[in-house]
Amino acid sequence: MAFKTTRLDRYIHRSSDFSIADTRLLIAQKRIVVDGLPAESVQQRVTAFTQVTLDGSSLSDAKAVYLMLNKPQGIVSATKDPKHATVMDLIEHPIKDALHIAGRLDFNTTGLMLLTTDGAWSRKISLPATKLRKTYEVTLSKPLNESYIEAFQSGIYFSYEDLMTKPAELEIVTPFTARLSLVEGRYHQVKRMFGHFQNKVLALHRVSVGSLTLGDLELGDSRLLRRLELARVGLD
Repeated sequence: MAFKTTRLDRYIHRSSDFSIADTRLLIAQKRIVVDGLPAESVQQRVTAFTQVTLDGSSLSDAKAVYLMLNKPQGIVSATKDPKHATVMDLIEHPIKDALHIAGRLDFNTTGLMLLTTDGAWSRKISLPATKLRKTYEVTLSKPLNESYIEAFQSGIYFSYEDLMTKPAELEIVTPFTARLSLVEGRYHQVKRMFGHFQNKVLALHRVSVGSLTLGDLELGDSRLLRRLELARVGLD
């Protein structure tokens, strides 16, 4: 299902007291924001589910949709993929084609994913500057010890990027399993952090993002977020 798009200047004219010609000046003055970013052009395409604000007031007619998914292993965190099933194949919602992903998981990583029609919200969820804590259950190939806790708290050096990871909290649950909480989401970060100890990650499952938790949501299932959950997610 494809959603009808319209030019931004026509959308502004239809949704406010400003004319089509006025839109160019409004954009130059950065008074129009589209999905959390300043509008770029009068020709920018928007849909009924694009979050458009003018002078801080929302012009969007449709209510934003926020979904939680318990992603299974072997599913791609993308809207389309030529070879594999995607998270969108698991969603049953009348406007699922308007959804986009707020924080991806690797192909074989399972657990909590968020999807929404609210571009500004998903961008804020994904930005490292938001420092939204994400917690994972990790299964390792070798036994853990206290030195992991100290190293994760101090930060692990990634030579390729020439940087230290931010402090992370590691709780050893059993000799081969742990809970890890971190505020970053770099490429294969969890696997690379344990790789520092030559310890292979056998399974990785995200259990929470901020205050949002999977609860009893079954693997492969999704549900709408409740208003109280959105209020408590941890975004200022």
